[in-house]
Amino acid sequence: MARRPTPPGTPETTGPAHLADLVRSAIPPMHPAGLPFVAVPLGVAVLGRRRRWVRRTALAAAAASAAFFRHPHRVPPNRAGVVVAPADGEVALVDTAAPPPELGLGDQPLPRVSIFLSVLDVHVQRTPVSGVVRDVRYRRGQFKSADLADASEVNERSSMLIDTADGQQVVVVQIAGLLARRIVCDAAAGDRITIGDTYGLIRFGSRVDTYFPAGTELLVNIGQRTIGGETVLAILPSAGA
Repeated sequence: MARRPTPPGTPETTGPAHLADLVRSAIPPMHPAGLPFVAVPLGVAVLGRRRRWVRRTALAAAAASAAFFRHPHRVPPNRAGVVVAPADGEVALVDTAAPPPELGLGDQPLPRVSIFLSVLDVHVQRTPVSGVVRDVRYRRGQFKSADLADASEVNERSSMLIDTADGQQVVVVQIAGLLARRIVCDAAAGDRITIGDTYGLIRFGSRVDTYFPAGTELLVNIGQRTIGGETVLAILPSAGA
């Protein structure tokens, strides 16, 4: 879910409507996948309302779940050829590596940026570029800590190959972590996607890798914090030519 700036000439809201807009901008909405994780502890809080410790524990669990599944609005850049971060988190790797073999792209190393998501980060994933989804492949695997270098090869993952309008190919891979046990990818082959839009989610700690075509100019460093849908990771070769 990407939010574009309000077009010029749009009437300004005032009064209660303006206050509601301010609340919505300050408190991010929740991804639908989080509804069961909030509803269950709320139900426990209602059933156990006569016991203070049960009520407080259940309400705390509901609040923590709502925070984990938060789905903030983002405004992607409109510059041609940029690739934005698919996730919030910390850049763990900036290197070259062969893309996931299940996509059939060969074993030639490509530029790669890996973003590690802690349990405190926003866990929805956003499309790094606009284009058409060529392929989506899911592969079962291990659940090692997502900050380990070999997590890209051995952990459970979902890989998506995107064709841009300029004929470039970008791969984004959702990787399960030590606590993650569910990868959600709502995109499918043939879908037309827009940069910054939400396409999936990983529960409870994970990693997202982005592979770029050779000649891409990478713009981030290890340790840098990224904002999904907004931080520019790279500029594709066609844009820099």
